[in-house]
Amino acid sequence: MLKNNNIITGMLAACILPGITWIILGLILKNQMIILNKPAIPYLFTIAINLFIIKYLFKKGLDQTGTGMILITFVVMLFAFLLQTGYLR
Repeated sequence: MLKNNNIITGMLAACILPGITWIILGLILKNQMIILNKPAIPYLFTIAINLFIIKYLFKKGLDQTGTGMILITFVVMLFAFLLQTGYLR
């Protein structure tokens, strides 16, 4: 899968899935996708998928790449929380 084991590679890989979700939900659907009356659910799905990828990376011995993915996943979780609580409106 990945040949480089560094933090930058993990950060770039972790940005792909939340970036795609943000483009689809924010720009195309205009944030009209609400699942179970919770608008942050799609972002939580992307975070969960990132966590499964992180588990895979650590099993394969790509520790630095996994660390970069953890960093970006934490930032995305913080961003989604602040967006939903109203601090970033």
